[in-house]
Amino acid sequence: MSETKEHIATFGTYALIFLALLALTFATYKVALINLGPWNIVVAIAIACVKATLVVLFFMHAAYAPRRTRMVILTGIFWMLLLLGLTLTDFLTRSLPHSSS
Repeated sequence: MSETKEHIATFGTYALIFLALLALTFATYKVALINLGPWNIVVAIAIACVKATLVVLFFMHAAYAPRRTRMVILTGIFWMLLLLGLTLTDFLTRSLPHSSS
């Protein structure tokens, strides 16, 4: 049988990722205080995606996982984007109800 080599992350790696997550959380707070109009949500979601990526890669050990695991993660992300895209196209093609005032 083949042996699998496990990667053990150091405390320093976890500390750096933790500090990065804290900095990104602070950045989210600061961006929320700035009026960017409709771009506020876009910037907030972009920062949230970066934070989620860090958590998945390092705290869930996906960065050191075998190819199969990475493929499953990417397939899940693709499926989520497909469903969100189809939902968005449905939402954007609907007409707004007319208000009777």
